[in-house]
Amino acid sequence: MDCDACTPREPWDLSFAAEPAGVAVLRGLLRTRLDSWGLAELTESAQLCLSELVSNVITHVGPGTPTTLAVSVSGTRLRIEVHDPDTRALPRQVDSVGDAEAGRGMALVAALSERWGVQLLPDRKITWVELGSGLTEANGHSEDIRVSRAASCLHLYSAQLPTQLEGSSRLSGIAAEEVAIDVVADLLHWLRAHGHDTDEALDRAQVQFESETPRPAR
Repeated sequence: MDCDACTPREPWDLSFAAEPAGVAVLRGLLRTRLDSWGLAELTESAQLCLSELVSNVITHVGPGTPTTLAVSVSGTRLRIEVHDPDTRALPRQVDSVGDAEAGRGMALVAALSERWGVQLLPDRKITWVELGSGLTEANGHSEDIRVSRAASCLHLYSAQLPTQLEGSSRLSGIAAEEVAIDVVADLLHWLRAHGHDTDEALDRAQVQFESETPRPAR
C-alpha cells in the first residue's frame, strides 16, 4: 500500500559495554528514538523490556560484556534485540511465585510483549522481543483516526509541492514536515480571514493535543 508522508524508521543499533550505570542512558536513547519514530506510546513497555534484557547480560554473562542493542520495526511490530557473546547463558521464564528471582524478569517481558525469543549464532546469542505497535505498515502510521485524517490532508497538499520536492510518491520526513507546516499556516490564514483569533485557536489546539497525547515514561 502506498503511504504518503510516511515516517522513515531505519533500523538502529548501538554497541556498548553492559554496566548497571549505563542502563538509564540506554533507556533515554531508546525513548528519543521512539519519539522520533512516532511511537512514544510504546516507550514505557519498551524501556522495561530493554532494562531486563541488558540486566540479564550483566547478571548472567558479566559486567562490562561487549553488547549490542538493535532496534527496528519488523512488519508492524517494534523489535528490540540485545546481542552478547555468551551462547551458554540463556534467559528463561519462570512463574512469579514465592521468592524466586531468576526468570521473573522474563515473565514480565512475556507479559508486555507479543512474543520474545533467543537466536543462537556461532559467535553470539540474540535475545529479542517484539511489541505490538498499532502501525498499519512498517513506515506508516498508527490506526489513530486523527493521524489518518492528517495523512489524507498531507496527501492533498503534496500535489502542490515545489519542484525540488517532486519526483516521488512518498514524502521524506523533512518534506512531510514542511507540508504539515504549510497546512497549519493555511488554516491560520483561513481563521483570520473569517474573523477568528489565531492565537486563541493555537492555544486551544495545543491544549487538546496534549490532553490526547500519552506522556512517555522518563
